[in-house]
Amino acid sequence: MRAALGLADRALGRAWPNPAVGCVLVNDGRVVGRGWTQPGGRPHAETQALERAGPAARGAVAHVTLEPCAHHGRTPPCAEALIDAGISRAVIAIADPNPRVDGAGIGRLRDAGIEVTTGVCAAEAGDVAAGFLRRIRSGRPLVTLKLATTLDGRIATRTGASQWITGPQSRAFAHGLRARHDGILVGARTAVADDPNLTCRLPGLGDRSPVRIFLDGTAEVPVSHDLIANAGSIATWMLTARDATDPRCAFMASHGVEVIHATPAVGGGIVISDGLRALAGRGLNSVLVEGGAGLAASLLRAGLVDRMVWFRAPSMIGVDGLAATAALGVDRLDVALGFNRIAVREVGVDIVETYTRADGQTE
Repeated sequence: MRAALGLADRALGRAWPNPAVGCVLVNDGRVVGRGWTQPGGRPHAETQALERAGPAARGAVAHVTLEPCAHHGRTPPCAEALIDAGISRAVIAIADPNPRVDGAGIGRLRDAGIEVTTGVCAAEAGDVAAGFLRRIRSGRPLVTLKLATTLDGRIATRTGASQWITGPQSRAFAHGLRARHDGILVGARTAVADDPNLTCRLPGLGDRSPVRIFLDGTAEVPVSHDLIANAGSIATWMLTARDATDPRCAFMASHGVEVIHATPAVGGGIVISDGLRALAGRGLNSVLVEGGAGLAASLLRAGLVDRMVWFRAPSMIGVDGLAATAALGVDRLDVALGFNRIAVREVGVDIVETYTRADGQTE
């Protein structure tokens, strides 16, 4: 199962709108087939493994990280494919909460006389499938907030200088994060001030760049910026509260930007939870948020940050520098936002800490 989870991990950032799944077929102690969800979500992991195994799949044990699908879509059900191949047993890490599956795949296998074992490496499988599970259960993508700050939590100097606070190893690590997420989201001010490319530029992973998404605000992104200039060749979306008839929307669409409309927020901008639901409606399972301070604060205040990856450089800027988040409106310590630290590592001269949202936080 851990081998299957490693295969599923390969598909992160490329499988949407489907989950990233891994499958390993073992017959008489020998691996006869391996598969993982292919780009765009098809073919599925089970189909890939069965194709590689061929006749050797008969009598094999299938190890699958997520319950095989049981519904007819653009491809036949994977549960049916496993049955037709003649597997003897299925080991499934976790059930699929998608209403179109939700136990039906396991039921179909058992009805066919195939022994089914569930719950093997369930925690690890839930971590790999976290984005898909969040989208199905909550109607929004998994949100990872990435912060790169000095020791005193500053992301730029008082003049706005921010490149580069962290070292080259941390920047490479951050590009790896991009490759594992379906979308990458920035606020309008960050898009204007930094002119970010928002692509994965690690050697060999150029095709793993996420969908680039920016919020449309009072700071309008110029057409000369990379987000607009490259929109025809790199998937780029704009979340906006503007009416569909607004000339700005037509202007963006004419330059290759997909315009997504969301509910206007009081005081300007969009209702961020509605924007995330719109992204989930287009199949995104996970979104990496890279700035800026206002967007980070909006997500934190709404309880919408599931994971946080915090890069800390060994330097100080001072209180006159730009803080990592805008005001959160916390007046008492007992209502401070809680996170659990799950990992700490050195990356070059920097420290990278990973957090998950503490239990009890809002959706």
